[in-house]
Amino acid sequence: MDMKKRVTLELRNRSPAEIVELVVDNSRSADGEVEGLTDEFTELQFLSMVNVALTSLAKLPSLPKLRKLELSNNNLSGSLETLCEKCPNLTYLNLSGNKIKELSKVEPLQNLKSLQSLDLFNCEITTLEDYRESVFELLPQITYLDGFDQEDNEAPDSEAEEEDEDGAGLAGDYDDEEDEEEDEDGSEGGEVLSQSGCL
Repeated sequence: MDMKKRVTLELRNRSPAEIVELVVDNSRSADGEVEGLTDEFTELQFLSMVNVALTSLAKLPSLPKLRKLELSNNNLSGSLETLCEKCPNLTYLNLSGNKIKELSKVEPLQNLKSLQSLDLFNCEITTLEDYRESVFELLPQITYLDGFDQEDNEAPDSEAEEEDEDGAGLAGDYDDEEDEEEDEDGSEGGEVLSQSGCL
């Protein structure tokens, strides 16, 4: 399905201004450009365009409230300055699996002052010597690169962040559940269950 049709389908008879999240993964952009999106998507906070054959972001509309942008598995090699102009409030950007080869191509992201997490996994740039150090130096505002911070601590996923804010971490909840399982089934049964869950 082409991207324009997919965007129309995802609207489900709502106006673009009502849409907060939009996923058009695996649709096809005819000429490598963003299609079907307009400046009317004023409330859009999450946009996913994974594997849609994008080669350019030139036709990306202005999305002032956009916070998360998924662009993995496309053919982008640069033109990232467009993101700074059109999506100035991005906090999360996934560019993994694109054709980004040089540090100079990610340099425009310096202007995304709110950017906290950047993913360049499976891009040629990751083969550069001192890749991680160089990107963190170039983009001091980011906390996470390819899912890890500068000390190699893994980024918490968004669910974990929400739970942490409530004061209950995921690990604590998981241990409680496992203990209950063992109490009910006897310790051996509980262990077998948890092992099979891991496979």
